[in-house]
Amino acid sequence: MITNNGRDAAVPRRWAQLRFSILGPLLAAPPAHGELRARIEELAAKPYQNPTTGEVIRFGASTIERWFYTAKDAADPVAALARKVPSHAGTHPGMPAAMAVALEAQYRDHPSWSFQLHHDNLRALARERPVLGPVPSYTTTARFMKDRGWLRHKRKRKRGEGAGADPDVVAREPRETRSFEVSHVHALWHLDFHDGSRKILTPGGVWKTPRLLGILDDRSRLICHLQWYLDVTAETLVHGLAQAIAKRGLPRALLTDNGAAMVAGETTEGLARLGILHHTTLPYSPEQNAKQEVLWAQVEGRLIAMLEGEPELSLALLNQATQAWAEEEYQRRRHDELKCSPLEAALAGPSLVRPSPSSIDLRRAFRIQITRAVRRSDATCTLAGIRFELPWRYRTLTRVTLRVARWDLSAVDLVDPRSGAHLATIHPLDKTANADGRRRAAPTTAATAASATAAPSGIAPHLRQLMADYAATGLPPAYLPKHDAAAPLIELAADEPANDQTAYPDEDCP
Repeated sequence: MITNNGRDAAVPRRWAQLRFSILGPLLAAPPAHGELRARIEELAAKPYQNPTTGEVIRFGASTIERWFYTAKDAADPVAALARKVPSHAGTHPGMPAAMAVALEAQYRDHPSWSFQLHHDNLRALARERPVLGPVPSYTTTARFMKDRGWLRHKRKRKRGEGAGADPDVVAREPRETRSFEVSHVHALWHLDFHDGSRKILTPGGVWKTPRLLGILDDRSRLICHLQWYLDVTAETLVHGLAQAIAKRGLPRALLTDNGAAMVAGETTEGLARLGILHHTTLPYSPEQNAKQEVLWAQVEGRLIAMLEGEPELSLALLNQATQAWAEEEYQRRRHDELKCSPLEAALAGPSLVRPSPSSIDLRRAFRIQITRAVRRSDATCTLAGIRFELPWRYRTLTRVTLRVARWDLSAVDLVDPRSGAHLATIHPLDKTANADGRRRAAPTTAATAASATAAPSGIAPHLRQLMADYAATGLPPAYLPKHDAAAPLIELAADEPANDQTAYPDEDCP
């Protein structure tokens, strides 16, 4: 169930990502038989940062072991490690049924009242009718009304009325350099961009340097995807990475450098939603991605060398030649270190690959998640200066959680802030299409439907209580009557005799 309050929606996701980052090494390289306990105790001895408070925390070995078995065979490890939404979420056990009926009737009669005024009158009504029971707190009352769309309506007027330190200056601790290789196929992918040595001619008649996106499996050296582009952006990275996942499946981890495209919100959030552990190389340490550099040497030494005789090299021709070279030569050629071809090594395994999601799910994964306020007048929200129209059934929400790729604003996903489930796809507001005057009947509750026609009945309970308390003091009203003074004066003349000056104003008093 969706609520209007999405301020804490990101907390469960941060905890799930922390647990996944702790278990990442175990999932990417499963320990041998008998070594699991030692590996878990090593993780339990390390300190971690609380994703909510930032404090240093530690987890017990039994806790980490439970996480491991929960995520080991899960299709989506991050979702499996997330805190489950309580079954009572969205319900209001503190609002009795009789009190809810009374509140609904009160809202039907007075839709323009504030939440505080509704709560005050509910308390006065409970004093008059003890059978209603105790009145919930103001917070419970307001939340109960918001979730049912009982929002305040405008009263219709009648006619006539540190800077941080420079990273280039900070000295980096020297570390030893060692070759590495993971134990399973698709346990770790390498991703990087390479500037081509030859320029290509675009249809606009401009010479540009092409950029090659390469995604390589660490153990088998299999090329998961290889494609040339004209820029290095998060959109380009997602375009190529989605193709690699669709062709090869989901890996366990991905190693990249710290480029802007690699650490963009769409990239990092997409990898986390797909359960891919994201590693980044240390600054000034290109040797960590040395397998990519070996691939670039083969691209330049063989592929580009065979295109020297082509005078007009276009992007389309370059990509066609690259695909043919990668699949027909590189994947099938014997690798000196592996003693077999990359394709044979990938098929031999062992493999930790997971099935690829659908193209729609891949596209929805690589998006940033944001919240926006909703305009109550027309159920729209603003994103990047563009107004988006929500389905009318979500008009009662005050804030919505959206997922969007900043390079594609043609469609935005509306998601549940608790579970992250996709609810609807919203599009930019089309005022021209809305000008035809056709409108569907808006779904309403019994309270909102009756409030449009029902008239308020009598004095409100809270005001009746105030008038009764004031009368019980025995004090006269603290004002001097003017136009309403006739009745009291008549009563005074009937009870007390008038003096001579009042009875005979034209004669002298004795």
